[in-house]
Amino acid sequence: MAGPTTEFWQERFEKKETGWDRGAVSPQLIAWLDANELAPCRIAVPGCGSGWEVAELVKRGFDVVAIDYTAAAIERTHAHLLSKGLTAEVIQANVLNFQPAEPFDAIYEQTCLCAIHPDHWAEYAGQLRRWLKPEGMLFAAFMQMVRGPAVEQGLIVGPPYHCDINAMRALFTESNWAWPKPPFAKVPHPNGGHELAFPLKRR
Repeated sequence: MAGPTTEFWQERFEKKETGWDRGAVSPQLIAWLDANELAPCRIAVPGCGSGWEVAELVKRGFDVVAIDYTAAAIERTHAHLLSKGLTAEVIQANVLNFQPAEPFDAIYEQTCLCAIHPDHWAEYAGQLRRWLKPEGMLFAAFMQMVRGPAVEQGLIVGPPYHCDINAMRALFTESNWAWPKPPFAKVPHPNGGHELAFPLKRR
């Protein structure tokens, strides 16, 4: 399998090299929740990391299934939930072969796609569609991080991998997903990049 291994991510957590972690809930998730664009339902959070968004969703009445590849992330999510007196289903699994017991109403995708090697993006996009009920919603925040070696030499650089909007349109095709009209929300990230955030509806 191309790209980072679970050992790679475990080491990053152990060394506290977690530049993707804001240390707080994503402001875009808060915006969607406060606007009631994302209302309580059965929701998946792939690549749950330290569990900031998982806890926020549980607190607001969602039935949350949190998924991560790495033991350290699972431990952090459990600990964060415990510190808030909250509970959720937290599963250590590879998102490329995980199958839920029942489909989800929504998925919150923030840091998972950009952590997966692009060779596996199509497989992951297919998984997301399979996880959702018809007309289920994918609330996506796609990482924008253009790097010189990628643009100038064609190298695959990451993680995080740059989620170019043209690549996202090819990955989440209009035949399978209903796209909103741009411009999309630009969400600054402490790693120096930003995310483009918008909801997609499964056809």
